[in-house]
Amino acid sequence: MRPVALVVLAALSVLGSIPPAVALAAKATKPASTATPAPAPAPAAAASTDLTAGAGGTGRGMTADEAVKIALQKSGDIVRSNANVLTARSGLWGAYSGVLPSVTLEGSRGGESTRDSRGFQAFGSAPIPNFSRDFTGYNGSWGLTGRWAILDPAGIVGLSSARAGMKAAELGNKSSRADVTLATKRQFYTTVKSMWLAVVQARALKLARDDERRVRALFEVGSVSKSDLLKAQVATASAELDSTLADHDVITQRLLLASQLGIPQEQLGDVDSTLSNVHETLDATGVLEEARKNRPDILAAEAGMKSAELALRSAHWGRLPAVILQGGYTPNSVTSSNFTRGVFDLTTGAYVGEAHTDLSSKVKDDYRGSIALSMPIFDGFATDSRVAAARSQLLNAKETHDALLRNLQSEVRQSLLSYQEATEREALARRAMESASENLNLIQQKYNVGSATILDLIDAQVQLQRAASELVSALADIRVAEALVDRVRGKGE
Repeated sequence: MRPVALVVLAALSVLGSIPPAVALAAKATKPASTATPAPAPAPAAAASTDLTAGAGGTGRGMTADEAVKIALQKSGDIVRSNANVLTARSGLWGAYSGVLPSVTLEGSRGGESTRDSRGFQAFGSAPIPNFSRDFTGYNGSWGLTGRWAILDPAGIVGLSSARAGMKAAELGNKSSRADVTLATKRQFYTTVKSMWLAVVQARALKLARDDERRVRALFEVGSVSKSDLLKAQVATASAELDSTLADHDVITQRLLLASQLGIPQEQLGDVDSTLSNVHETLDATGVLEEARKNRPDILAAEAGMKSAELALRSAHWGRLPAVILQGGYTPNSVTSSNFTRGVFDLTTGAYVGEAHTDLSSKVKDDYRGSIALSMPIFDGFATDSRVAAARSQLLNAKETHDALLRNLQSEVRQSLLSYQEATEREALARRAMESASENLNLIQQKYNVGSATILDLIDAQVQLQRAASELVSALADIRVAEALVDRVRGKGE
């Protein structure tokens, strides 16, 4: 273990109440750029703000990866993205229906019955008696009918457009999942940071109260002035406020995390607050190239632009003729009827009697077919409307794609700068921790021999607390910056 780490542990033994974040600096045995240090454990947050684990505890509860898994299942953004995929699939099926043949099975059975039909019918200027009094008839058939647009340029190109749209929707779904992953990790580590800072502030409050008691004791024996006591009281009040605000921030961040996961806050449970200081060496050129190949939002924009181009072509080709083939096949068709009619003498018109007649017909294997050419001449500007809408969609899709490409390099650079800044802040915070620990140890020794005042000791303790807070923030920011880099370069979930 490095000598500085020993100093940190010695400072812990002197204070006896420094927050567990101090242990982060003592655990690193190799430079962060060349090693993978052991993670710095922190207490698992309970449903309230009760953080009980110490420096030697281990992280328990829901991890960042588990939080992402829950968010990808229950997040409202994912539900809406899945709905967009279903909408695109519906459009694809509709496009297929325009170019594939359709076959329909049809069957019918009908009947007609007339009773006691009487009267006369006019035949020219002469009235003729109604010869039919009773009639009963039945008919039935079944068969297949089909239709196929064997040559429909607009429909064929429209199918290609729908396929590209389906691909764009699936890639957009991946992009949404990547966005949810980033947002979840960002909120998760923000929550973890608030938990650690709450522990730091709680320990700082304990130190402030202990210091105030010591200053009061010294004031009562006349070793310090009244102003020193007032300063200690102000420091305690400030620490109490900071601790209260830190506790409230934990509650707020847990509520935001539960909202991000799409679950009630009561179901959130414990959160694993382990913060590791693993660093990754990133190459800007490699990350940029990886982003161009793997970013789902860029790939989705490319597919969307291709879909819009094909949709515009399909709208234009709606003016071209289409060849349609239609046909039908009836295996069996039956018609039967019987009627009873009155018989009259044509000379005198006198009623003679009734005659019964039975008629039936049967058709077997009836084939029908036709081929038609359809070409719109004037459709009331419906085609022009579709062309204008498709052109508007293409302009929007092209601008979306171009904007992503324009901003890609700056996004990569900003994410890498954020990651570099976070790692440098972490290194600076570690050095500040070591310096504050050495300074506290020195001031403690001076105080023990009477060459330093109680206020000097309090200032050294405050500096160490502040360094611990900075280290916690830096470690959490590294994890957030790492998630941002993964999102920018299109890394999987």
